[in-house]
Amino acid sequence: MNQATLTEHASLVATESGTTTLALVGHPNVGKSVLFHRLTGTYVNVSNYPGTTVEVARASARFDREMSLLDTPGVLALPSRSDDERATVRALLHEDLRLIVQVGDAKNLRRTLNLTALLAELGVPMVMALNMTDEASARGVTVDAPALAEALGVPVVATVATGGEGIAPLTEALVHARHPAAMLRYDPEIEAVIDQVTAMIATRSPHPRLAARGLAILLLGHDAEVQAWLATRPEGAALLAEIAALAPAIGRDSLPARLARERGRAAEALSRTVSQQAAGKDRSLSLLIGQVAVHRIWGWPMLLAVLYVVYLFVGDFGASTLVGLLEEDFFGGILNPAVTTLVQAHVTIPWVADLLVGEYGLWTMGMTYALALILPIVTTFFLAFGLLEDSGYFTRLSVIANRTFAAIGLNGRAVLPMVLGLGCVTMATLTTRILHTPRERLITIFLMALAIPCSAQLGVVLGLLGGISFTATVIWAGAMVLVLLSAGWLAGKLVKGRRVPLVTELPPMRMPVLGNVLKKTGGRLKWYLIEVIPLFLLGTLIMFVLDRTGALPWIIEAGKPLVTGWLGLPPEASAAFVMGFLRRDFGATGLFALSHQLDMVQAVVGMVTITLFVPCIASVMMIVKEQGVRTTALMLAMIMPTAFFVGGVLNHFLRLFF
Repeated sequence: MNQATLTEHASLVATESGTTTLALVGHPNVGKSVLFHRLTGTYVNVSNYPGTTVEVARASARFDREMSLLDTPGVLALPSRSDDERATVRALLHEDLRLIVQVGDAKNLRRTLNLTALLAELGVPMVMALNMTDEASARGVTVDAPALAEALGVPVVATVATGGEGIAPLTEALVHARHPAAMLRYDPEIEAVIDQVTAMIATRSPHPRLAARGLAILLLGHDAEVQAWLATRPEGAALLAEIAALAPAIGRDSLPARLARERGRAAEALSRTVSQQAAGKDRSLSLLIGQVAVHRIWGWPMLLAVLYVVYLFVGDFGASTLVGLLEEDFFGGILNPAVTTLVQAHVTIPWVADLLVGEYGLWTMGMTYALALILPIVTTFFLAFGLLEDSGYFTRLSVIANRTFAAIGLNGRAVLPMVLGLGCVTMATLTTRILHTPRERLITIFLMALAIPCSAQLGVVLGLLGGISFTATVIWAGAMVLVLLSAGWLAGKLVKGRRVPLVTELPPMRMPVLGNVLKKTGGRLKWYLIEVIPLFLLGTLIMFVLDRTGALPWIIEAGKPLVTGWLGLPPEASAAFVMGFLRRDFGATGLFALSHQLDMVQAVVGMVTITLFVPCIASVMMIVKEQGVRTTALMLAMIMPTAFFVGGVLNHFLRLFF
């Protein structure tokens, strides 16, 4: 955008402070976050499934530092129902927005226009970025962008955000943003009520930027955020009561349903006018793979095949080959002996030398565990995780898991935070906000705290059990699934509320973008190095102090009846559970270090118990933030006994066969 254009743009939409605020709005997985990165240079965690962006991200535009861009969460529909939809409506209500860029899906224009129909009623100048036009072309979908722009009365720019195509025309089109033309008029009965509510809002509680008609439609659709906003206005409470009294006048059919149905009809009619589907082009390879992935029968063999490939990559290559090269050859054979010799030669105080390179030394235990054992495992896991999420496969897990999750009172959408939990349970706890009810969020957070291992811990589990046998890995996985479903079923019976049916958006299956996968892997490894290594060193220091003071031998002795008797593990395993209080993956690494002392049953029992053990400190703090101290304490009081109970039962059961 040249300087003259920027000056003209500023004169049209700048706020009194000189800053222009622009929001990216659209459905989940239409490329908002990728486009946000292209426009700002700021990287947002981009994944090919809904629910990645839960909070609103903000950054300055790289083409105009006086412009502030907002990346809002994806909305399945408006009026808002879920937390991510409510966050977007809050941004529309409370941000000083001067422009909206609706990011649409070129291959699903009807769905895009359904949202456009409501955004048009809000009266904010708009530009449409019709994204993923490359995938639309591959499916034989063509959209007449000029005709669509004429029909809507706003600029429409075809883009491919992942490849950077159309970004320059989009920035240049911002100066031509216009108020969209209304796409439809509702039937006379509904229009009469809308007109009444519109007049009431316009005269008694007008919004400084949003049109009263758009707010009226959201209110009549029972949007909780608009209701909350209006309740804070001087005459808001009385106005809400008057508006609520109008709804029964519409008749027996649900007013929100009628509003949504008429928007859908208008969107369908316009999409048929400006787009067409080439015959025989809708059965691309990616579409066929996507259909197989959610098939009631063939989806499960595909899932098992995917999991087996991940097992081979992480458990075999990462935990055996790479760990062998780093731990045994490099650290064990070269680096650790050199560091030990150097410390012993220059550190004359025995306990200080022992702190650095002793049995519980900061280097010989803390850094060796973190770099030689865990780093290669989490690196391979992060790569596999990134490839799967960028391909669009993870969303399909929510579909094939929906029937299973119905047994525990959830829908398949809950599998998305759980899959994210395989990367980091702490951040996955935050993303439970994409679930629709407090009941769903509570049950999902509890199940993640109990039975979902984070990437570092899962990598260690696969590394230890994969080195023993594939059977050991299958037994561990089966035990975890059984605990997950059993605990979920019980929680579903005890926690009051109803199950919400699954409504989710299926993104296309696509070839992962290597650059995107490497960026996310690099970001996650940076998180690992910055956050986890200090905790490993802190855990090692605690172990050193416990050993020096004689507390560790006492703990090991006191834990023998439980650890050696009930769980059937070596006495030294007690130390791993002490380490597990800090981080479960640290405790799992302690068991990994004892692998030469463990038979198959002990390895499986140890890893099942430590996986079910208390979540890491960061996860506990996030649970406190989301659910409160009392609920968190209750969860921990149930999780710890469950871990040792399941481990002991599994030990005695497996001893009958092995």
